[in-house]
Order: sequence, then C-alpha cells, then structure tokens
Amino acid sequence: MQNEYLLIIQPSADVHEKIMQQKKLFAEKYDCPTAIHSKPHITLIKFMQWNMNENRIIHRFNNIIQTAKPFMVSLKNFSSFPTHTIYVNVETKNDIVSLVKSLRPVQAFLKFDDEHKPHYITEPHITIARKLAPWQYEQGWLEYSNREFSAHFIVNNIVLLRRNESTKKYVVAATFSLLNKQEQKFVQANLFA
Repeated sequence: MQNEYLLIIQPSADVHEKIMQQKKLFAEKYDCPTAIHSKPHITLIKFMQWNMNENRIIHRFNNIIQTAKPFMVSLKNFSSFPTHTIYVNVETKNDIVSLVKSLRPVQAFLKFDDEHKPHYITEPHITIARKLAPWQYEQGWLEYSNREFSAHFIVNNIVLLRRNESTKKYVVAATFSLLNKQEQKFVQANLFA
C-alpha cells in the first residue's frame, strides 16, 4: 500500500490556538470551511512512498534530525501566494531551511517514481486558507495584508504524518527529537600501524 507523508513542525499549544482563531475567523467571514480542517503546521517535506519502506525512512530521518539543535520560530503578520493562499509569515526561516537542506541526502529513499518525487519546502509558512476562489482571495487578502499577528515558539520535535489513499486524515507515523547529538563517524582501524 502507498502512503502520502508530511514531515512537519507543529507550533506550541498556545500558538496553535492563536492560529486556529485566525483560521476560524477566515472560515466564517469568507465562507471557507476548509480553512479549519487543517491544523497549523510548517511543512518541511511532502512525499509518497510504499508502506513497507516506512521504517527505513524513519530511521534515516531520525539519524539526521537528532543532530539538529532546538531553535526558535518567530511568526509575524500574514503573506500570500497570489490568487490562492493566505498564510502566517515565518519571520525566522534560516533554521528551518537549514534543517530541510540537511534532509536532502534522504531524497533517494523518498522518491516514489518519476511522477511522485519528494517536494522539499523552500518557503516555510503556516497556511490560514488555501485553494481560494478569486473573490475569497481578493477580499481576504485585502483584510489580512493589513492585519497584525505575532507569535513565537521553540522547535524541539519534528513530526512525520502519514495517510493512506483510502483515508483523508493524517496520523502520526513518528516523532523525532532535536537533540543536538554529534554525528557518529566511524574510523577504520589500521592493522599494520
């Protein structure tokens, strides 16, 4: 069986609630119920893969992520992908982008086929609403481009979500801790020293 996976950063509970309030307001004001269906998160990688490869992928992710150190994410105001998406702007992108780059060596394990290559996120953001109709985007962006928002949280964990083709809901496949561990390097012994 094949699964769709998301490797994500989840905000702290208080920031999660603050963003959900924004999503609910948008959903009600702009007739966009899908805005409240997705939970606040920052996507790092999106990919498809066979279920049988999951343990190997989890092991590879864990080896890399545990070498990263916890970091702060600051959120400030809103931005958009013109014509279809409004999101909370991630002000501190460098640590997230570095983490995503550190996961590039796993790319070969994530490639499902030529049509389904892993998608590494280059513009970290937290979606308020996406797949908007033109009127929803135009009116919503007119309001949100002038709205202020500020929050921050510490990233200690990265979460791998999975959903199979028969379900709509993601479930947690694994949680990885940022431990700032040193990478283990193996040195070959010299027998004839």
